[in-house]
Amino acid sequence: MWNLILLRSSYQFSRIFKKSFVWGRPYALSIEPTTACNLGCPECPSGLKQFTRPTGKLDLDLHRKMLEQTHGTVFYINYYFQGEPFLHPKFLDLIKDAKKYKIYTSTSTNAHFIDKRKAEEIVRSGLDRLIISVDGLSQETYVQYRVNGKLEKVISGIKEIVTAKQDLNSKTPHLIIQFLAVRPNEREIPKLHAFASELGVQDVRIKTAQLYDYKHGNPLMPDNEQYARYKKRPDGTYKLKYKLGNHCWRMWSSSVLTWDGAVVPCCFDKDAKHILGKIDVASFNEVWQSKAYQEFRKGVLTHRNQIDICTNCSEGAKVWA
Repeated sequence: MWNLILLRSSYQFSRIFKKSFVWGRPYALSIEPTTACNLGCPECPSGLKQFTRPTGKLDLDLHRKMLEQTHGTVFYINYYFQGEPFLHPKFLDLIKDAKKYKIYTSTSTNAHFIDKRKAEEIVRSGLDRLIISVDGLSQETYVQYRVNGKLEKVISGIKEIVTAKQDLNSKTPHLIIQFLAVRPNEREIPKLHAFASELGVQDVRIKTAQLYDYKHGNPLMPDNEQYARYKKRPDGTYKLKYKLGNHCWRMWSSSVLTWDGAVVPCCFDKDAKHILGKIDVASFNEVWQSKAYQEFRKGVLTHRNQIDICTNCSEGAKVWA
C-alpha cells in the first residue's frame, strides 16, 4: 500500500510540475512469453510476421531474474504482450514461478492449443485469469479477422477449461471471453452473451480494435461508432475519439518486459522501438530510474501527441458488455 501511495503521489506531482518524479516501483508488469503466433491477424505485427525485432521465447532463468528483481512491489503480471503464450513450451512453468511469490497472474490466448490435458495443467498451475479471444460466432465471421484460425478449436478449448475447473473443484482461472469488435463481426455482438452462457462463461468483454491505417477509413472499422476507437470528421476522415492529454498513469504503474529482457514503456510499443534498458545489463530498478525512462516520462508529460506509440493509444478503452 505504501508503494502505491508513493507511486500515485509522484504521478500527481509529475503532472503538476511537468517533470518526472518516481517515488515507488511498478505494481504491475506485462511479461512476454514469446513473439511467435499461429495466426495471421491483419492488425497484428506478430501475426503478420512484420516485427523488426527477433522472434523468440522467454528463457526460464531470465524470467526468474525478472521475478527476483520485481516481486517486492509487483502483485499483478499479465503474461502477454505479443504472440501466442501457449506456443511457449514451458509457459505454465512461468505461471508456477510467479505463484511462488503470490503474484496474481493473467494471460490472453487464441485457445488453439487447449485440449483436455492442457486444460487440467492450466487449472493446476494456479493461473488466476484466462482471457480467450472469440472474435466471431461462426467460422465464416471468425476467420475474417483470426486468419488461419478455427473457431471449433476455440470453443473446444473453452469447454475443456470449464470442465477441468469443475472436475478439480477450482475457481481459477477466472474465464473471460473477449470479443474484438470489427465490421465483419459487429452484427453478432447481440448474441454474444447467450453464446458465452451456453459455454458456461459469464464474463464477456467487447474490446475496440486498434487500426494502424484509419485516417481514411478501414474495412475493419465497425459501422457502429460505439464499438470503434475512431470517429468521423466533417471532411470524411477519421480521428481517435479519445483525447490525448499530457499524462499517462501507465508510465508509473506498470512496465513491459519482452521475451529477451528489454524494458519498454507500454503495450503499444509492439515492435520495441523505445527500449529503455535491458535487465541482463542492469537491474530492473536501475532501468526504472534510468535517464532514458525519466526522459520518456517527461516526454509524455509535455508532448505526448508527438510520441509515435501514443498517437493511436486508447488508454485501455473497452466497451464493457
